[in-house]
Amino acid sequence: MVQFSYTARMENQSNAPHIDVKAFAKAQTHLTGQTPLSQFERLSQDCVGDVRGEVVWSVQGSMQPASAGTESVWLHVSATASVPLICQRCLGKVDLALNIDQDFRFVADEATALAEDDESDEDLLVLSRDFDVLALIEDELLMAMPIVPMHQTCESEHAPTSDASAADVLEEKPHPFAALRGLKIRKN
Repeated sequence: MVQFSYTARMENQSNAPHIDVKAFAKAQTHLTGQTPLSQFERLSQDCVGDVRGEVVWSVQGSMQPASAGTESVWLHVSATASVPLICQRCLGKVDLALNIDQDFRFVADEATALAEDDESDEDLLVLSRDFDVLALIEDELLMAMPIVPMHQTCESEHAPTSDASAADVLEEKPHPFAALRGLKIRKN
């Protein structure tokens, strides 16, 4: 097994790792790296404040047995990052941990991927000799982001305090139609 390490500290991704997926898998290559969060442009757009921190990632290639004595090309991708987002409950900053740990099987072309997609349990991608590893990692991190980011518990004037239950908060407010209870309908 061949191992490489990669650390991106440049201002753009022009030197980002691009791999020949089949050769990478046949050599059972393991690639690891740390890339500044700011270099993931689409991911950074959803972040608030000064985007700091790094995405720590690894990619492992392998060949696995397939039907009729052939082998399939696989990549295992894992990554972790902490992203600063806006809590949709209290509107304050919340740092959320994103983790991905995903296997991908590669097929010859888009038509094969579409044909096998419904029957396949794994994620399918098309083989490439110039595959952008960081673009795949960014796609997976974006899909791992919560639709509605929130703190576990918010300490805000907009959120109930931790010692008050939702029922207590509702009991403190008068019912909006409570005044109608005292009115009686007269029948003619």
